[in-house]
Amino acid sequence: MTIEEKVRDVEAVFDALDQEIAAFQAASSLHCKFGCGKCCFKPDIEATILEFLPFAFHLYQTNQIESWYDKLSSNQSPVCVILNPDQSGAGLCSEYKYRGLICRLFGYSARTNKYGKKELITCQIIKTEQSENYIAAEQRVSDGGEVPVMSNYYMQLRNIDPELSTRFLPINQAMKGAFEQVLSYFAYR
Repeated sequence: MTIEEKVRDVEAVFDALDQEIAAFQAASSLHCKFGCGKCCFKPDIEATILEFLPFAFHLYQTNQIESWYDKLSSNQSPVCVILNPDQSGAGLCSEYKYRGLICRLFGYSARTNKYGKKELITCQIIKTEQSENYIAAEQRVSDGGEVPVMSNYYMQLRNIDPELSTRFLPINQAMKGAFEQVLSYFAYR
């Protein structure tokens, strides 16, 4: 499978997930606090290389990949390099369209517990500041209501490329690995 095909397939998974999340948000009335981004400052966020192939491919196509690669190489912070705390607007992600899978899932998805029941995964801010909506959404999810399930989406990525989707790395290392995949691919074309 070519890089272009992998990028297209990952983007299709992300598009489907974004639609499912939008439906869940509409049904639950849960939403991120305007301008928050608190979850993005967590220093131990992990991702896979495959999640960032669309971002790397976009940067390659727009002749920005080398400057971003240099930025990642010189960055010593464990916090995601595409986080921009100075950005004004709804969120702090400077590359929102190209964010990773966990960035899409967190707050609006569920995990399946050992008893096969779905458990809503969200942040403390949503739980406390939107407690009525959170409790209602948690009950709907527990009763079998529609919600994106994390493992389903990770499995979809695994079906695209088992090698690039199973090794979880600190988010900046996963991004750097995606850049290296794209640069290597096009170096021999």
